[in-house]
Amino acid sequence: MKKLSLILTAALFAACAQQPVAQPLLEQLKQTAESGRFYYCHQDDLMYGHSWRLEDADCDFSRSDVFDVCGEYPSMLGYDLGGIELGSDKNLDGNSFRQMRQAAAWLHDKGGIITFSWHPRNPLTGGDAWDVSSDKVVESILPGGEKHDEFMVWLQRAADYIQSYGFPLIFRPWHENSGSWFWWGADLCTPEQFKQLWIMTYDYFVKERGIDNLVWAYSPNGVVDAEKYMLTYPGDEYVDIMGFDYYHGHSANFTEGMRSQMETILPLAKEHGKVMAVCETGSEGIGNPKWWTEELLPSVEGFPVAYVLTWRNAWDRPQHFFGPWKGAACEQDFVEFCNNERTIFVK
Repeated sequence: MKKLSLILTAALFAACAQQPVAQPLLEQLKQTAESGRFYYCHQDDLMYGHSWRLEDADCDFSRSDVFDVCGEYPSMLGYDLGGIELGSDKNLDGNSFRQMRQAAAWLHDKGGIITFSWHPRNPLTGGDAWDVSSDKVVESILPGGEKHDEFMVWLQRAADYIQSYGFPLIFRPWHENSGSWFWWGADLCTPEQFKQLWIMTYDYFVKERGIDNLVWAYSPNGVVDAEKYMLTYPGDEYVDIMGFDYYHGHSANFTEGMRSQMETILPLAKEHGKVMAVCETGSEGIGNPKWWTEELLPSVEGFPVAYVLTWRNAWDRPQHFFGPWKGAACEQDFVEFCNNERTIFVK
């Protein structure tokens, strides 16, 4: 069954050859969600794992914590652009941008999909993405702001890197904006300023640079009602995926909380003709050894989600893992998750 998704991918790309490069991927995501199945995505897979990481000279991208456990690769990889805005050769987690591109191409050739988030540094204070010491940052980078020209250089560097990929990608900028731990968060800018930031990013990438290989994902976080979810929604022209980030601990019961969020977002996605996805989730340290089949799978049962992304397995922080690894207590449960008829992996 899993091989059918790869055949579908090839057929969609052939049928949409004359359309924007991202269109076949978007159609693929829609059809996958409607089929009742979903792609499993793991952040930073192939770059490092629970107790290992690539060396700078490595060009073999076959190692994966997920593969070590179940003999298949995640059908999606999540990577981050943080650091590209400064012209760095490595991102904020120490991943080589060159190796990320090579690993992404390696999985893409197997039928896999790549999604990018972006944690750019604070352009006003010089701090990191989590520096929320000023509520003037977004204002400063919008047209007319004191940091606008500098930020446009940051957008240029990000666009240059995106354009070096010759295949479709999912792009999820300015995520978790309904919280206030990033400088673009809810208490750091007005809803209108956030929408202006999103549209400015989109317009530069798509209209000025002509980038057409991106599927755009909107992804607030935690527990939000429909009104709050739509408060910063930039508009149908600028969004393809209506997703959300939701972690274990956002509510007393993870499964119930996830289902409640999807019950809120699904009608909105249908109304606006968008794909729904779980853009980030996980349980740090995975305290329940059957979390995959007892909590995650039931949380998405009956909902048309295109993909589910669990966060990274930090190589240098033993308890900071959100995916499986060889020897983890959840190892056998993840094999059951992989073998479930709803989940899609890549052999």
